[in-house]
Amino acid sequence: MSPSAPEDTIYALSSGGGRSAVAVIRLSGPDAAGALEGLSGPLPPPREARLRALRVPDTQELLDRALVLWFPAPASFTGEDCVELHLHGSQSVVAAVLRALSGMERLRAAGPGDFTRRAFDNDRLDLTEVEGLADLIDAQTEVQRRQAQRQFDGALTQRIEHWRDRLIRLSAHVEAAIDFSEEEIPETLLSDCLTESSGLRAEMEELLATSRAGERIREGIYIALLGAPNAGKSSLLNALAKREAAIVSEIAGTTRDVIEVALDISGFPVILGDTAGLRGDVAIDPIEAEGMRRSRERAAQADLKLVLFDGQEIGTPEPGSLQLLDDKALVLITKKDLVSEPLPESLDGQPAYALSVISGEGVEAFLQVLERRLEASYASGLQGSALLTRERHREGLKTCIEALARAEDAPEVSLMAEDFRHALTALGRLTGRVDVEDLLDVIFRDFCIGK
Repeated sequence: MSPSAPEDTIYALSSGGGRSAVAVIRLSGPDAAGALEGLSGPLPPPREARLRALRVPDTQELLDRALVLWFPAPASFTGEDCVELHLHGSQSVVAAVLRALSGMERLRAAGPGDFTRRAFDNDRLDLTEVEGLADLIDAQTEVQRRQAQRQFDGALTQRIEHWRDRLIRLSAHVEAAIDFSEEEIPETLLSDCLTESSGLRAEMEELLATSRAGERIREGIYIALLGAPNAGKSSLLNALAKREAAIVSEIAGTTRDVIEVALDISGFPVILGDTAGLRGDVAIDPIEAEGMRRSRERAAQADLKLVLFDGQEIGTPEPGSLQLLDDKALVLITKKDLVSEPLPESLDGQPAYALSVISGEGVEAFLQVLERRLEASYASGLQGSALLTRERHREGLKTCIEALARAEDAPEVSLMAEDFRHALTALGRLTGRVDVEDLLDVIFRDFCIGK
């Protein structure tokens, strides 16, 4: 996003392109009202839709009969005067209206993010809310929508602002101890500040611990399908994807590279990766060796591992697959339809879930287990406070925590104050609001200085 000149009035098609029942064109800026008057006559009452004829200002040629809305500043999305034109959605109507707008003075077509940038510049949104809006627009699953909606509604902002208010107060008290040491400053001021700092840091560390969950919901939870050749990984991938995404063959080793498919599993965004089969450290050719290397790499990077064992060979499970079993793994025993004897309910001390993608037996039960696992790992934060959703959030909060830790160990009050300032700056960068003048307000509000 690039800043817009304040004298500009911008316009753009805000609804999707192509043929539709209704199309929405939005305008924002000081000449938005004049543009609406030029197209349709006198302004309607604020925030009330009116049916108007839209005409070319110079020729009075009829463009369309549309609903028009007028949002005077500051009560609009951007904080500026805004107009919305709800047109019939044919491409010719939209093109004609945009052409008429382009002929008006001091109007220009909006660039990517211009409307949202103006909302940020006019304090209608902060950075985390802007990011939440972007995520909401891009959301493809229910869980992504819920997380993005909470962030857009300010859940993360509220928590950061609460910390920021406490940190401003804390920092102001330390500054007061330096600058006004001869005044009536409480004797326990510095020790109280250290206690408050420690409490703040603990709260931030608690949120930081959930950061990966928020990022995974936004970007997709990576699940790797792992196991020996011909264990049924590609068949399971196709069954979950409900299409032939991977080649399935009785010939072992068909999959040589990683095949990835994006899925929606009970609202969770999942990237399912079908990997090359593992044969311990033995490969039949260099291509298979590279495939096995990539499989182990995906296993190390995965958020969750589905480790498959052929039910027909469960008596001698593949050693390389057994080595993958840990707290990130779910054990699946495949080809249940081909095995007459009971299959084990656990393997190497972990629960095992038997299934057959051919008959469908056990697949639904496994999906329920997978959904519960995803719910436990990634959905808890959606019920409470907002999650961190970007690396920028995580790095900013880590910087703040590190500054607080330094302040608590600082040998001098002046160094403590400097570290608190660094913490405050790092926290302010998360929302885009950094104002050191707030310190003065707290100093003079909380202390009777100069009485």
